[in-house]
Amino acid sequence: MAYLVLVRHGESTFNAQGIWTGWQNPPLTEKGLEEAKKAGELIKDIKFDFAFTSPLLRSTQTFDEIVKTAGITVAPILADEIKERNYGDYTGKNKWEIEKELGEEKFKKLRRGFDVPIPNGETLKDVYNRVIPYFQTQILPKLYDGKNVIISAHGNSLRALAKFLENISDEDISGVEIATGQVIVYQIDSEGKVSSKDIRTTSS
Repeated sequence: MAYLVLVRHGESTFNAQGIWTGWQNPPLTEKGLEEAKKAGELIKDIKFDFAFTSPLLRSTQTFDEIVKTAGITVAPILADEIKERNYGDYTGKNKWEIEKELGEEKFKKLRRGFDVPIPNGETLKDVYNRVIPYFQTQILPKLYDGKNVIISAHGNSLRALAKFLENISDEDISGVEIATGQVIVYQIDSEGKVSSKDIRTTSS
């Protein structure tokens, strides 16, 4: 068995303001730094052989804090493929103002649906189609070898990966949310299948 640990970055300044971030690069808030430290505490029991992070600052800052508390000694591999969803024309706009404009139902589909387009941006399906090939070629072989892997990334890139790992339907993925600082610990068997899942939360 190998461990695959997914960590969503801690709260960023845009998260705190309800702003759609996408490929923008805000830093973590003090709360976000604390969430990252707590995430590290939650996985101190696992020794990691490989680490992958999104190159965006909020993910690398999160990993840096995890390193301090969990004692991780491996250098992270930065991968554009696991970046957040590109929110296109909605990038930098306030989510709750957009919800008022679109209405609750349309807003939820846009935000959480699998194949709902955003002007000049990505659907979750687009994110899935870049995350999963990377996972299959760069990360899964390491898990086959029994190596433990940690990934520090984003709500949507990790939702895409969870969809693949757990065989979640296109419809049901809209109900999956991953909170800032949340830790998901999978055990992966020799066939690359999930044998167990443990959600570890940083909330008090």
